[in-house]
Amino acid sequence: METASAASENAPEAMESQPVAGDELLANPNQEDVTPTKDGGVLKEVKRPGEATEMPCKGDTVFVHYVGTLTDGTKFDSSRDRGEEFQFKLGEGNVIKAWDLGVATMKKGEVCILTCKSDYAYGATGSPPKIPPNATLVFEIELIRWLGEDLSKAKDGGIVRKVVIKGEGYKHPKSEALVEVHLVGRYGGRIFEERDVKFNLGEGDEFGIPPGIEQALEKFSKDERSLLTLQPRYAFGKHGKPEFNIPPNATVEYETTLIDFEKVKESWEMDKEEKLQQAEIVKEKGTVFFKAGKPDKAAKQYNKIVNYLESEEKYEENDKIKRDQLLIAGNFVLVSFSVDENTLYSLLI
Repeated sequence: METASAASENAPEAMESQPVAGDELLANPNQEDVTPTKDGGVLKEVKRPGEATEMPCKGDTVFVHYVGTLTDGTKFDSSRDRGEEFQFKLGEGNVIKAWDLGVATMKKGEVCILTCKSDYAYGATGSPPKIPPNATLVFEIELIRWLGEDLSKAKDGGIVRKVVIKGEGYKHPKSEALVEVHLVGRYGGRIFEERDVKFNLGEGDEFGIPPGIEQALEKFSKDERSLLTLQPRYAFGKHGKPEFNIPPNATVEYETTLIDFEKVKESWEMDKEEKLQQAEIVKEKGTVFFKAGKPDKAAKQYNKIVNYLESEEKYEENDKIKRDQLLIAGNFVLVSFSVDENTLYSLLI
């Protein structure tokens, strides 16, 4: 930020707070320690309560005003002096640690004072010339609003996530992973579907899953529950969904819970027997997609056959015959879907 992230040269005008010298700040009974280890490194005092109970989540873009001072009251940065809000993505290390921790505890409209020890600010080096080494900093922060995280690959605002319950750990399902999810779809405040469903990422349309949900799930953690707002191109598009009374070009919401997922083994993680087995499975999938008139999906499955088997040659006689037949089928499909349909179909089955 020209900000709290890089020695900020900008911040909000102190609203009504008076600077207090060093140790007195740390002794304030109205302060709450918001550090995970409760080491006193970031102390928060609410000066004006916020609205409702919601707080921003990691990945949200937050908009704030702030004033930064040293403990002797010297102001070194102020967004209010600049007359513009400051925004950053929460929890991604774009600002000092104290801000990522403190702002995550705030509600819309809240004003608080964060007292930040140097370990959570600019450390032993400070940020010359305004912030000396090992400086404790005091920030008055107003949380104005925030926007949910945009999960669309195009970053066009088409898939916005609002985390309701954070998930476990840092692992996420990758393409083709088997996922189990609970979905609650809403339009205009009305629930139009609620169900549990298992499917492989990349094949969600076979189960009526909007494309935006598939994209979003690659960023979910196990047991996460989030509200996804899907613009039309990531939901039901220009045709809508008549069976759900969803009109064309409608924006919908899906409360989505990732119950569980199974990691898909990479080719290099398999032994040759597993590769042969998987090649047979994906050939069957490819045939199903071909018969259903979905050549792109069929080609994707047959490409896997080539990836699994082209470098594996040390099979016993019967398995070698299987391997060679599968590779012939895979390569044939990949070179052309434009051959006579009956000829192609006879090879696939």
